[in-house]
Amino acid sequence: MEYPAAPNTDAMNPRLFESIMDANHRAVAGDASAGLHPAEFADSLPVIALTCIDPRLNAYFPNALGLPAEDFIWLRNAGNIITSTLSSTMRSLALACAVKGGREIAVIGHGDCQICKTTTMGLLEKLKALGIERSRLPENINEFFGTFGSERQNVIKACDLIRNSPIIGPKIPVHGLLLNLENGKLEWLVNGYQTLPNQVSPVGAESGMPLAAGPMESLGGFKDFTMGEMKFPETKIGEAAARSGDVMRQEAAKLGAEIGQQIAPVVESAHQVAAQVEQLAEKNWPHPPPMRARLAPLPPLRKKNPLPPPIRPRADLRRK
Repeated sequence: MEYPAAPNTDAMNPRLFESIMDANHRAVAGDASAGLHPAEFADSLPVIALTCIDPRLNAYFPNALGLPAEDFIWLRNAGNIITSTLSSTMRSLALACAVKGGREIAVIGHGDCQICKTTTMGLLEKLKALGIERSRLPENINEFFGTFGSERQNVIKACDLIRNSPIIGPKIPVHGLLLNLENGKLEWLVNGYQTLPNQVSPVGAESGMPLAAGPMESLGGFKDFTMGEMKFPETKIGEAAARSGDVMRQEAAKLGAEIGQQIAPVVESAHQVAAQVEQLAEKNWPHPPPMRARLAPLPPLRKKNPLPPPIRPRADLRRK
């Protein structure tokens, strides 16, 4: 379905998600007349939703939002996790906006999330049971898998990363919702209309510093996906992160080499100065006289006392 160019959402009253939340809460409360008229919000459709892969969500979407399937682009991953502003999930969101014409983004978490309940040790044990040893996994397990301890904070973090991603249009509202699996009620955690004026500029935008092109180029080619259909990224899990890491290591090595080249003349000059100082010291500084060992005088020889004359036996002559 084709839609005209999206106008400024601030001028819409009521706006799409304001009406969605109102209709959802009225329906949960038992109002049989509660509902949404999508035709009134054609300028804000289709909606891109990122949810978890939990099969319990199949019964709720897109009905919980009151949207028809053709106006609902459904992206899913385990835990509706986003790990960085240039992750593979962010790539899918950017394509859904640029290629499929998505006008608003909603990250929708849910209660009783099994990913949230899984500890690091529990995850390692489950992976080991599948024949995956710890030595084959990245060093930082939590960072790689994006594990989290709070469903609310996970949604808020994902919205913040999307809002600050350089590949997501700054005029696209990014909402954060939490679904109650018991009754289908939605809680509005992040109002994307309110965050639009206060969005944070990408790193280097205000300072005039260009964004690094290496990680962007390392993400590889893209392929189309079908509206409303779950599609996993063509890139293998962790492959984009690994490639980005390689690029960053290469940049760090290059920077280290440049710093080494700048420091080398200074070090060489320091060695030359030290050699000159040593030569000057050798020529000009007084040298102490050599120390000679002095022998203690020998004690005077004692004169030997003359030996008494030998006593000779004398013949005893008697006169008669």
